Amino acid sequence: MAQRFTEIKEALRQFIEAQKIFFVATAAPGGRVNLSPKGMDTLRVLSPDRIVWLNVTGSGNETAAHLQESPRMTLMFCAFSGTALILRVYGTARLITPRAAEWAMLYPLFSANPGARQVVDLRVELVQTSCGQAVPFFEFTGQRDELNEWAAKKGETGIEEYWRSRNSVSLDGKPIS
Repeated sequence: MAQRFTEIKEALRQFIEAQKIFFVATAAPGGRVNLSPKGMDTLRVLSPDRIVWLNVTGSGNETAAHLQESPRMTLMFCAFSGTALILRVYGTARLITPRAAEWAMLYPLFSANPGARQVVDLRVELVQTSCGQAVPFFEFTGQRDELNEWAAKKGETGIEEYWRSRNSVSLDGKPIS
């Protein structure tokens, strides 16, 4: 059943890297909890206590709003094929924007993405596994291209305008810098 670790063991790293989808949860001290599915080969395990993922432009930017107030983050991975497993990684995260010095080191870890807006750097504090025996089997058939096509069509100027008009305030009215 459930096990707890203080770091990502090698077998768990391999499990994480094999997943096509993961889930990100954040919450500010007040307001709504945000839970988002992620994919598109946007996650890297850098060490047993560090994960980074590329946050791309979407309909909202709740993760950024929440992390400005509270750095708590949980990532969840589920086995949709093979042996049943749920893996949660709890930690403290910070946002790295294209203006930050670290961007030049971290962004090249990912394929170029026209909608890239932040790299989220998660310091792992707790890793927990659970059985996952209620998670159904699903077959992966491919990644969607629509988001990248949309961002490429908008271009850099269009994306920046979208950030100003649609990604500058959270659902709870919190400003996103």
